[in-house]
Order: sequence, then structure tokens, then C-alpha cells
Amino acid sequence: MHWVAYAILLLLCLGGIFITLLGLPGLWVMVAAALVYGWYTSFHYVGLWTLVILAVIAAAAELIEFVAGSRGAKKAGGSTRAAWGALIGGLLGAILLTIPVPIIGTTIGLCIGVFVGALIGELTVRDDAGHSIRVGIAATKARIYAIIIKLLFSIAMLGIAAIKAIPFTRT
Repeated sequence: MHWVAYAILLLLCLGGIFITLLGLPGLWVMVAAALVYGWYTSFHYVGLWTLVILAVIAAAAELIEFVAGSRGAKKAGGSTRAAWGALIGGLLGAILLTIPVPIIGTTIGLCIGVFVGALIGELTVRDDAGHSIRVGIAATKARIYAIIIKLLFSIAMLGIAAIKAIPFTRT
């Protein structure tokens, strides 16, 4: 019966990777799946340290994604307003485009929102449209890189869960 639970864990983790690509909290789905699997198997295969490691990886990936657009704007010479604009724009864009375009709207809205937010934030400080566009593009690139990094973290989490949760008898 543990093999069936193991298969369900792997399917949920794969689903978590897909959910992550949509800009939703798939990493936390993976952590929750590992926790439920651990509980179901009396924490015989997945223990506390595995769960802590998965949670730390998920938190690090979320933090990287959260600050990426702001850091990208700042690195391109953008102002603090551009950084805040990228952060707020990303959140608003993700929310606003999720409604009309349910599946991929979150990620597309996130990227568009980061660009527009950084652009508008920079335009309130400088009257240089070319520079503001460069800042917006840099913020968007950083956000896309963060999505890729988050995807790589989720694949690592899948590997950790798959290896640690194999229901072989351990002595």
C-alpha cells in the first residue's frame, strides 16, 4: 500500500511543478504532499529533516521570485520607485490577468505587470523614456530568470522527495 501512496506523492509533486509554472504556489503543494505522505507512513520514509529541507528550499525559491523584479530594476540603474513599481505591478498583473486568462494568465500578467510597474515607477523619477524601458525590460528579465530558478528548485524538491520517500524497508 505504501507504493500506491508513493505513486500519489510523485504525481502530486509533478502537479506541483506544473502549478509552479503557472505562477501559483506549487512548491507548497509539494511540501504538503510530502508531509501527508510522511504522516501516512508514520514518518518512516520521510522524516522531519526531509520536510524541513523541502520547506527551506520552497521558502528560498519564493523569496528569490518575490524580490527578482525589484533587483532587476535596481541593477539596470532604476530607482527605488521602479523597484517598488516592479513588485506591485507584478502582483497586480498576476491577479488581473488570472481572471480573463485562467491558466497562463498569472505568469503572463506577472511579467507584464513587472515591466509596466518598473516603467511607470522609473518615469515618475526620470523623464527619459528609453532608460525607463530598459529598466522595465531588466526587471522583466530578472523575473523570468526567477521563474526558471523556481522551476529548477521544484525539480530538486521532486528529486529529494522521490529519493527519500521510496518505500523500501530501511534497517
